Amino acid sequence: MTIDERKQTATGVIQNLILENRGKLSISGVIDVLSFDDQVVMVETELGLLTVKGENIRINKLSIDTSEVIVEGDISYLAYSDKEIDKNKGGSILNKIFK
Repeated sequence: MTIDERKQTATGVIQNLILENRGKLSISGVIDVLSFDDQVVMVETELGLLTVKGENIRINKLSIDTSEVIVEGDISYLAYSDKEIDKNKGGSILNKIFK
């Protein structure tokens, strides 16, 4: 069983990231674009929060129907973070105390 097959059976979701020459990134499985500017794009995906960093970044295509986003620019960084971790960071002081 390949890594892709294990991921799919564990989550039931297939997500693709295709980076072409560090200049064009195609992302499938997108739920929402949380924020973007010319240096950082934060995208909520089926598999977690995806952060894309670089220079002169712009969203070239956003399709809610197909859950796809195309980001273009000088891409230098891609990272996932878990949804649960990000939600707990901004929690109340009581949530932080009683972890």
